Amino acid sequence: MASINKLASGKWRVQVRCKGHYLSTSFSLRKDAEMWARRIEREIDLGQKPAPKHKDGIKTVSDLIDLHIADMAEVGKATGRSKAFSLDLLRARLGRLNIADLNREQVIKFGKERAEEGAGPVTVGIDIGYIRTLLVHGAAVHGLPYSAEPVELGRVALTRLGLVGKGNERDRRPTLDEIEALIRYFRGNNFQIIPVDKIIRFAIATAMRLGEICNATWEDLNDRNNTLLIRDRKDPRHKKGNHMRIPLLDVSGYDARAILEEQRFSTEGKGHIFPYNGRSAGTAFRRACHELKIEDLHFHDLRHEGTSRLFEAGFTIEQVAMVTGHKDWKMLRRYTHLRPEQLHLIAARLQQTSLECRAATG
Repeated sequence: MASINKLASGKWRVQVRCKGHYLSTSFSLRKDAEMWARRIEREIDLGQKPAPKHKDGIKTVSDLIDLHIADMAEVGKATGRSKAFSLDLLRARLGRLNIADLNREQVIKFGKERAEEGAGPVTVGIDIGYIRTLLVHGAAVHGLPYSAEPVELGRVALTRLGLVGKGNERDRRPTLDEIEALIRYFRGNNFQIIPVDKIIRFAIATAMRLGEICNATWEDLNDRNNTLLIRDRKDPRHKKGNHMRIPLLDVSGYDARAILEEQRFSTEGKGHIFPYNGRSAGTAFRRACHELKIEDLHFHDLRHEGTSRLFEAGFTIEQVAMVTGHKDWKMLRRYTHLRPEQLHLIAARLQQTSLECRAATG
């Protein structure tokens, strides 16, 4: 079925969804949109591979975006939420621009405007990266006569200006007093339906993200080997099907399995373990931090805290990765911010292990 809608720009946007195919583009005239839709539907009915739009018709950045989205949908790669947001932003800012006019100056201007709006170096870099992706895709897949060189030069300029670059790694760890204050706050709040105190403890015990915690079900729990299956775990290379089973440990000061048993009583062991909206839990966490005057603490920092405690417990990088899901062990370096006092405990364990080995061989 084809749908045709008039855009704010005055153009006509046409979308065709038919037999698993999705194609979309825009035209200045409605009759051109209708003709294109009929041609695409006819090609699909005949079992032919539909062409998103003749390359001669790809003139603007908006056309290039439509072409890219249609091609990705055709091979079963739907546009994710973050990518869709970036492409919509590019369409709004640069959509009417003729691709031939997309030069170095335009890229630099766009980057400066994004930075003035508050976008950080990483975000600006992502936006510029998508512009390059569109151009490279059009040239490689459809032979469009456009080069990504102006974007590369613009990126170099923005990098030298400090508007594109790597983000600062957060190393914020909550203090023990801050964690205890948050737990007391939620336990003492009779109006708080979501058991955020349990979620906080479970996040530290498992190093799981808030979304992962709220998505877990009782079916994902393996009672026999004391593990929990995390479905579609976040990974830059695999958006879906990246399932991972993690052990439920008692080494961080909180017993992950014991917390689940507390929650089993509340849910009768059915459905989701924590059947709450993750965003609502995050909002409650931020509100508590504000009222307790705990500055610059994000819920995601609890994952950082849980990971750091695994290192403090003496686990190796590869062992910690089995809990956190990091595929690149280099990424775990940022979580090795051990507290100085913990070195005494680690040294004591190592000394005890050494003495036991000597006694056993002695």
